[in-house]
Amino acid sequence: MDATGRGRDRVGLNGQAPRCDHVGRLPRVRYGRAECQECLAVGRAWARLLVCVSCGWVACSDDSQGGHARAHYEETDHPVVATLEAGSSWRWCYVHRRTV
Repeated sequence: MDATGRGRDRVGLNGQAPRCDHVGRLPRVRYGRAECQECLAVGRAWARLLVCVSCGWVACSDDSQGGHARAHYEETDHPVVATLEAGSSWRWCYVHRRTV
C-alpha cells in the first residue's frame, strides 16, 4: 500500500488512472472476417473495424453509423477491442473508457 492506503498495483502511469487489469486476462482468440456483419446485412459502409479481443467478433467502430462494436460490448460485457488496422497496437477498454 502507498501513503494514501491504496494498493500501488491499481495506479497507472504517473498515478493518473487505475491500471486496466482486463488486458492481462484476455485469451488468445481467432479473429473473425474483416467485415461488420450487421452493416453488411443492411447495406451500410463502416469507417473503421474493431475486433473484440475476448471472442474475436469483428464490428464497426463508433466512428461508423452502426457503432456495432460498442453494441457488442453492451450485450456481452467483453471489455477490450483492438483495431484491425495493420501495424497498429491500439486497444480500447470500454470499462475504463480509455486506450490500454
